[in-house]
Amino acid sequence: MVRSVQVVSISSLKGGVGKTSVTLGLASAALAAGIPTLVIDLDPHADASTGLGVRADGKMTIGRMLKASRKASLSDNIVSSSWQAKAVSKRSLTRVPVLDVAVGDAYTGIYDRPDLRARDLRRLTQLLGKTSGYSLVLIDCPPSLNGLTRMAWSASDRILLVAEPSLFSVAGTERTQRALEMFRKEYAPDLGRIDVVANRVRKDSDEHRFRLTEMRSMFGASVLSPELPEFADWQQIQGAAYSVHQWPGQPAQRTAGLFDELLRNITDTAAKPGRA
Repeated sequence: MVRSVQVVSISSLKGGVGKTSVTLGLASAALAAGIPTLVIDLDPHADASTGLGVRADGKMTIGRMLKASRKASLSDNIVSSSWQAKAVSKRSLTRVPVLDVAVGDAYTGIYDRPDLRARDLRRLTQLLGKTSGYSLVLIDCPPSLNGLTRMAWSASDRILLVAEPSLFSVAGTERTQRALEMFRKEYAPDLGRIDVVANRVRKDSDEHRFRLTEMRSMFGASVLSPELPEFADWQQIQGAAYSVHQWPGQPAQRTAGLFDELLRNITDTAAKPGRA
């Protein structure tokens, strides 16, 4: 049986490229489209949880659930994003959109090490196997290739690598792709598509134009469209725990439209035929 939910990891070897912003932008587009979505915040900094306006409030964080993956219930410990209530309050909806969060915290750091055993890599897969009702799962990974990221890859149908058009980010993305191919051979032969999202693009920069051409040459059709331009309001939007679709102003609406297009390009492509 083909699994109906699509699990997508958003990864980057290099910090500061907007990986969490891409995760939140896709979550915002999914909420606007009415796609039942779960966001798993695997980054020990838990910035995605902050941006989604959630706290654990007595429920288990994702780190605690991973620790007790055989017994813990992901469904019993998710928290509804504050975006969901804002979306309902702004419109008269007959069907409440679903955007749930597995809340992150620093405790997940116990698994962010390079020597994680193969059985530990299956902990997130075990948790996801005990939940249902979602069409899309977005996993915000830490900016490393340690255990948490590899745990996410083990549970995923698709990997999105976020890169900005700069020398070190493009080089880091190439290294991550090589690491993914090694991971595929050793641990995950059924791993699906590996794509690249160009983020924080400045079209008026000669360096950015050069690096974008380089990215297309190196990564070919795996570079997704649209490219995401630099957006100055991200810090304010995330600090206020709003989705980009709910933020006023034309720049936010243009950015929201780009994430709508990016989400369609992700969800319209079969993640992995034949995966059970």
